Amino acid sequence: MTYSGQVTVGGPADVHELKDLMITKIAVGPMNNNAYLLRCRATDEQLLIDAANEADTLLGMIGDDGIASVVTTHQHGDHWQALAAVVAATRARTYAGRDDAEGIPVPTDVPVDDGDVIRVGHVELTARHLVGHTPGSIALVYDDPHGHPHVFTGDCLFPGGPGRTTRPEDFESLMSGLEAKVFVLPDETWIYPGHGNDTTLGTERPRLGEWHERGW
Repeated sequence: MTYSGQVTVGGPADVHELKDLMITKIAVGPMNNNAYLLRCRATDEQLLIDAANEADTLLGMIGDDGIASVVTTHQHGDHWQALAAVVAATRARTYAGRDDAEGIPVPTDVPVDDGDVIRVGHVELTARHLVGHTPGSIALVYDDPHGHPHVFTGDCLFPGGPGRTTRPEDFESLMSGLEAKVFVLPDETWIYPGHGNDTTLGTERPRLGEWHERGW
């Protein structure tokens, strides 16, 4: 079946099958958060991005193979409500942006800086530190050697604009980071956000001027 990235709370997951990586997307309530399970096809090792909520739902998706690691994209509470339960059940190693780690009540085993590489089996994800939505938000870039890049943006980029900021300087910081570290990738780059539907950089790129003008 063709992957659409359209999932609903209580509904089935959607699976994006790449040559080296399987990406399973599921939505959990009550804030329609997305969680992503990445599975290396060569080793079957798994990594979870954002144990947002509904631990039983996430553990059901993970299955008996467990996960080696879980990455929290940023410190906002709706992205880690199930983290303690998932870690207790799987003994996964935890990753989060260095500047957000103190705001996450589950200890971060590996604080992440810009450019750090997080591995799931043979697959490498490059962290991009984006300041503005929170001080330590990270996006994860998978540069697929067989196709276009795939980026997990947390709440830093959505269809239609950047994530929420509260001060003009935070907005400018987030936009600068997105333009320098994300929008340098090709138009075909697939974006997996922390809430809602997926998008591509090619869809969003023409709107950059509009975002700057409106200031959010």
